[in-house]
Amino acid sequence: MPLSAEFSPISDRPVADHGGALDPAIARFGGMRRDWIDLSTGINPWPYPVPAIPAEAWARLPDEAALRGLREAARGFYGAPADAAVTVAPGSQALIQLLPRLVPRSQVAVVGPTYAEHARCWALAGHDVQVIRTIETSTAPILVLVNPNNPDGQCWTPGRLSALAERQAARGGLLVVDEAFAEVRPEISLVPYAGLPGLVILRSFGKFFGLAGLRLGFAFGPPDVIGALDAAFGPWAVAGPALQVGRVALSDRDWAATMRARLAAAAQSLDATLSAAGLAPVGGTDLFRLVRIAEAGQRADRLGRHHILVRRFADRPHWLRFGLPPDDAALARLQAALTNKDE
Repeated sequence: MPLSAEFSPISDRPVADHGGALDPAIARFGGMRRDWIDLSTGINPWPYPVPAIPAEAWARLPDEAALRGLREAARGFYGAPADAAVTVAPGSQALIQLLPRLVPRSQVAVVGPTYAEHARCWALAGHDVQVIRTIETSTAPILVLVNPNNPDGQCWTPGRLSALAERQAARGGLLVVDEAFAEVRPEISLVPYAGLPGLVILRSFGKFFGLAGLRLGFAFGPPDVIGALDAAFGPWAVAGPALQVGRVALSDRDWAATMRARLAAAAQSLDATLSAAGLAPVGGTDLFRLVRIAEAGQRADRLGRHHILVRRFADRPHWLRFGLPPDDAALARLQAALTNKDE
């Protein structure tokens, strides 16, 4: 798909609701930040240990060698071909916002329900956006999906999606796959297909590595798309410390393997706690679980009174999403709050 020379500005339309909104919860239910357990995000509660950062990473502008080193580490960790085009971004959210402004206005289908920023950002850039339920129903030149999906954890196989990318390319379009939570399911990743015409893959560093504040993300795709993203970001888009931490973390395969096992075990413990309270999960990944219950709002409020924040969905009032409790004490607090009937 030819890229647009027009750079559409982001409007002042309000952003979508997100997890991590602790300040409004404190304003409503009281307490200090240290009193709260925030289970409203899908961020790993056991972050990668931040390595020592050279002083020059703070004092100097990021150099090309550091950027090149991070690109190589990202290709290796995510399983991309050695020559795959990849852009390094200050968070995957920046990519979600920027990509729609580089593509000529078109029809866009977003497979949902999913992360609301995808539909919002394509619409803000002037595209005609429709949310669809299944990929088979799409005739739009641009198709966007999240794999595994947030919040229900639905997954598509690489074979199915690579064929879909070929279909999109044949009609002059794009398949955009957001793999923000694919670290816990590496076998479903399309990054090994990076460079396939019509395929753009977005990766988030902060969720699996538990360093969301670092603001680091990656996009793999056709060279013209990646080149346009690089040009739009301009020089020094990612801070020197983020380049350093990202390279070290992405090179630490032993930590990643150990963490995948730890997250899987923690998700099973969360399942048991939720099920014991009558909230059997209906979907999710090893970083979060989704439950469906008629009185979701009341349950969330009860948890709020116990200073536990979970993710609610304005457009799905029967859904709640639970992130992983960071320790046994937090899991016990969640269990007590879920079963407390004396309110």
